[in-house]
Amino acid sequence: MLSAESASVIRATLPAVGGALDDITTRFYATMFSERPELLDGMFNRGNQASGAQRRALAGSIAAFAGALLAEPDTRPDALLARIAHKHVAVGVTDDQYTIVHKYLFGAIAEVLGEAVTPEVAAAWDEVYWLMAGALIAQEARLYLEAQVRPGHPWREWTVVGRRDETADTVSFLLRPADGGPAPRARAGQYVSVRVRMTDGVHQLRQYSLSSAPGEDVRRITVKRVEGTGGTPDGEVSSLLHRTVREGDTLTLSAPFGDVVLDETDEPLVLVSAGIGCTPMVAMLEHLAATGSTRQVTVLHADRSPAAHALRADTRRLVDGLPDARAVFWYELGADEVPGARSGRLDIAGVDRMDVPADASVYLCGPLPFMRAAREQLLRAGVPARNIRYEVFGPDLWLADDTAA
Repeated sequence: MLSAESASVIRATLPAVGGALDDITTRFYATMFSERPELLDGMFNRGNQASGAQRRALAGSIAAFAGALLAEPDTRPDALLARIAHKHVAVGVTDDQYTIVHKYLFGAIAEVLGEAVTPEVAAAWDEVYWLMAGALIAQEARLYLEAQVRPGHPWREWTVVGRRDETADTVSFLLRPADGGPAPRARAGQYVSVRVRMTDGVHQLRQYSLSSAPGEDVRRITVKRVEGTGGTPDGEVSSLLHRTVREGDTLTLSAPFGDVVLDETDEPLVLVSAGIGCTPMVAMLEHLAATGSTRQVTVLHADRSPAAHALRADTRRLVDGLPDARAVFWYELGADEVPGARSGRLDIAGVDRMDVPADASVYLCGPLPFMRAAREQLLRAGVPARNIRYEVFGPDLWLADDTAA
């Protein structure tokens, strides 16, 4: 519900502000962390800070929200923020932190744009910010309440009751609540934050999808060790978990969150993944098997090779156990090692059209370029955009890239 006066100002200034958002968010984070370094301890992912992914995601969300307000000024686009709200509660964001962000963000806007930020311009963008913050605060309060955890404190200790090497660079951890109580309610497709203390004493958080059926008291997360490329460092949290965590150790996990969850309809289901993006898909398959589902299910997965395909045996077992399910795997190398596997990259056009019907509910998970390409193939196959949902690990750069484009 953007006021008419502010809408006029935002429409006039959005090109200038949008064009400067990368500079604004860069300065925003640099100043905030310089003056509030405690925020880097257990709140912000310093890997995403170093790569620029976090600032790109923030810039994209601000621009998208402002654009949505202009398109429909009489409504507040709360649905646009659902993914952000889930990420926030999974790391323990609280209401008061929006005031901190406001201070440094608007300071950065003033520094970057200078005299262009008149009182009228500042007031209009202030209105946009607090509309966005208000929507997030309301959603996050509801999510904390539903998860039955105190705002800012979604944490619980879990005991590692099993460790299984899935591939050379992927390991699964089986976890049980350390206090002996029941596991919190979860939905297939959700993730948890893992909070670990690094060797320099700073806590870092990473999100990992649950790769087991959500109804079980023993939960599983499957962690791929992130290898640095192009001069970027290896993933510090995934490397630490692989190197140090053994059966009997304790991990700090958040309650489960995430808005990309398996629907409870009888519509055909298509699960499309690549690499470690298979983890939420396996959780969905586990849930379907545990509940005796008779849905038509098609699993389409692409990977580097059979040896790199994490949870492959679990996927095959679950697909074979469902009454109306099939799976197609693509491998860049070694496809001939797996009966029925195909060589190369995922090609939905080569799949029987009956296995990817237009009325299917489709879930995507994997690297962003893969998901973009898969979505285009699905659209060409006749699946409507509204039926396609995606999960992204880390900041939502799909939204950021679409806004920039």
